[in-house]
Amino acid sequence: MPAAVVEYKGWKEGRGCGYCGSERGKVSAGMWAHSMTVQDYQDLIDRGWRRSGKYVYKPIMNQTCCPQYTIRCQALHFQASKSHKKVLKKMLKFLSKGDVSKVASEEEPMDSHIEDAVPCDFPYKSESQVSQSELTPLGVDHTESVQNEDKDSGETKEEVNVQKVESDSLQICAAKDTPVPGEPSHSAKVVHAPPKPGKGADLSKPLCRKAKDIRKERKLQKLLQNQKCTLEGSQLPGGDQAFLLQNSKPKTNQPKTIEDFVLVSLPDDARHKLEVRLVPVSFEDPQFKSSFNQSATLFAKYQMSVHKDTPSDCGENEFTRFLCDSPLEAEHAPNGPECGYGSFHQQYWLDGKIIAVGVIDILPYCVSSVYLYYDPDFSFLSLGVYSALREIAFTRQLHEKAPDLCFYYMGFYIHSCPKMRYKGQYRPSDLLCPETYVWMPIEQCLPLLENSKYSRFNQDGKAVDEGRLKELGRVRVLHKRTVMPYSVYKKRRKGPSDEANVQQYASLVGQTCSERMLLFRS
Repeated sequence: MPAAVVEYKGWKEGRGCGYCGSERGKVSAGMWAHSMTVQDYQDLIDRGWRRSGKYVYKPIMNQTCCPQYTIRCQALHFQASKSHKKVLKKMLKFLSKGDVSKVASEEEPMDSHIEDAVPCDFPYKSESQVSQSELTPLGVDHTESVQNEDKDSGETKEEVNVQKVESDSLQICAAKDTPVPGEPSHSAKVVHAPPKPGKGADLSKPLCRKAKDIRKERKLQKLLQNQKCTLEGSQLPGGDQAFLLQNSKPKTNQPKTIEDFVLVSLPDDARHKLEVRLVPVSFEDPQFKSSFNQSATLFAKYQMSVHKDTPSDCGENEFTRFLCDSPLEAEHAPNGPECGYGSFHQQYWLDGKIIAVGVIDILPYCVSSVYLYYDPDFSFLSLGVYSALREIAFTRQLHEKAPDLCFYYMGFYIHSCPKMRYKGQYRPSDLLCPETYVWMPIEQCLPLLENSKYSRFNQDGKAVDEGRLKELGRVRVLHKRTVMPYSVYKKRRKGPSDEANVQQYASLVGQTCSERMLLFRS
């Protein structure tokens, strides 16, 4: 398997923030990924990294103005909220009847904020400064001589284990009534006077009942009547009647799943047809190539309308390097999903036209949302929320073939920016502790974030980062087309020491990735 090749660019400080408006508040580390395996990227995002095109970056959480916490949804246990179901129903009404009634627009999901894409942090031209020959796959001969020079210490590589924590459901307790001075206690006899017209409830009339409860009662009565008819008119003792009544009650209503909405068959006379196509991000793929122009045009329309970009900011070149260039090498595994792992565009075709594209990465343990763009003319369909729900359902579908793939990563959760808190509505979800890199239920994290925008979620004071750097000398380096451990490269290197830079890189990516990826050194 080819190894990842990365160029570490160090910290970038003093940048403007699109979340809080700070002119020089953002701080992050970044690296160019010339190539990367899906397992490497999975381990990196489980340490707070994120990609934009081939640029992979990590916010320096305790220094940046708006800490960005990696968030994931437990897709297998996800239950759509009432507002989520409204969006799904709205799409069904539109497809079947052409209903275009507009409601209050929903928040967009995922990272559709261009300022996080950091395309201008380091010029893309820097990628071409490295000759391709230096990055070509290496033969065994290039590594054997170096291995003899610095023998392995025998220590096995540590695997970064992701702690899976089941989120407890959020319980909201109503506050107890407190007695008001001067009012009679509950034990006192209270004489109710008829309410004045237009004020209060009329106690002479029965209490109002919900239509839902009335329908349940009618259904129960009908079911009871049908069961009595099957007993050939024989009378049952009172106790048996009660037993029959109890057993005829419908079971607790199972909430509808996303699949109940998106997989429902539309009527033959449906006004519209929606098709979702999964297309690999590759110009060698016929579907991707044939739909490229239409997809790029839609991207420009979205960026100019929603993010107020100029035409030069969202041309085909910008579209390509931002959402089509990916360092991930496509992989197919026997126990993996049929579509394989890698980067994909999930295209939403309405009546033969693309109206939205969800850019996603399919990784060993998750579907990671990268970006979403859509036709602003169809914003009344809340395509941001709809696509997020479809991607959760897609994650469940992939899980059937790939049992380890069971999470939906939604990018970054930014509690200090109120408009970015909507990602926490996809429950159950977890946030990544920025110090120990374990997952914690979001319900436990929110009170901490209310007190401080930067917080360590793991409350075990003795807990440490299990994947932390332990041996700098074992970091793998690519130098002059030769792979070697850093301990050997350090001896061969001429000029000023770069140990501080390598130490910083390895500390951020962790011991496992630093031993597996190749750090390019010129």
